[in-house]
Amino acid sequence: MDRRSFLKSTAATTVITSLNKKFAHAADTPIPSRALGRSGEKVSIVGLGGYHIGMQSDEQESIRIIRTALDSGINFLDNCWDYNNGQSEIRMGKALRDGYRQKSFLMTKIDGQTKTAAAQQMNESLRRLQTDRIDLLQFHEVIREGDPERIFGAGGGMEAVLEAKKAGKIRYIGFTGHKSPDIHLKMLETGFAHQFTFDAVQMPLNVMDAHYNSFEKKVLPVLVKHGIGVLGMKPMGDKQILNSKTASPIECLHYAMNLPTSVVITGCDSLKILQQALDAARSFKPLRETEVTTLLAKTAAAAAKGEFERYKTAHDFDGTYQNPQWLG
Repeated sequence: MDRRSFLKSTAATTVITSLNKKFAHAADTPIPSRALGRSGEKVSIVGLGGYHIGMQSDEQESIRIIRTALDSGINFLDNCWDYNNGQSEIRMGKALRDGYRQKSFLMTKIDGQTKTAAAQQMNESLRRLQTDRIDLLQFHEVIREGDPERIFGAGGGMEAVLEAKKAGKIRYIGFTGHKSPDIHLKMLETGFAHQFTFDAVQMPLNVMDAHYNSFEKKVLPVLVKHGIGVLGMKPMGDKQILNSKTASPIECLHYAMNLPTSVVITGCDSLKILQQALDAARSFKPLRETEVTTLLAKTAAAAAKGEFERYKTAHDFDGTYQNPQWLG
């Protein structure tokens, strides 16, 4: 080993050792948990996002992140059938061996909106995740006006999901989306019209959403009213909000935690970022009204046109727009 490689290896070992000590020292401070709506389930206030798990070049590092999160008190795991061509689910399935499945509340999502596509994707997710039951299955990317009718219509994906629930393959049912709060409301109303109330709903909740086409203002009160679990995502807008230089990572996480969220899902592509999420959860205290006002004032100008929430205004984040065949 040459001197440069030796120094890099030594530096990496030092960082890992330091993080291990920090994880061990903090383990005595529990991660707060909250109720998942009316389900009676308890989930950690912060959840581990699944997309970034499959982006790691080192599979073992991905597994280490998942297991460290579970050992540290995070129990909510997020994933999706289409993340990184299935690698996110495959790696999570490997991480959940050796008793780790019992520590987790496992959520994944499907894109299929027809009965056939939904059933195929569910079964593939079960196989990849190496489990016979998913705790929460969600319809992913409900972002088009016609999605609710398609999912609930004859031969739609809801038929397959309800059959899977009856068969014991899934426990709870939800949906996600990031485009428009009005489409979320339409999905909820379509469910009500079919005498169905979702167990959980996932949506962007952050310091900028409050200013522009807001899920917090339009959808959140409806979820709270009906006892539906609130899954906050994109607390930092997938780093877009951080790029605006208007709020820090901890401020972003604490703002989302301060809402009536069951869990705030955040992507962790390294142990260092995982530690940041754990620190935010352990240090969270309800924000004073003045603190909320200050945060919103700092982000108002940048948030006004949705420039840092491109998942609302463009197709950058729409996997099913790029791959419509996933819908079935």
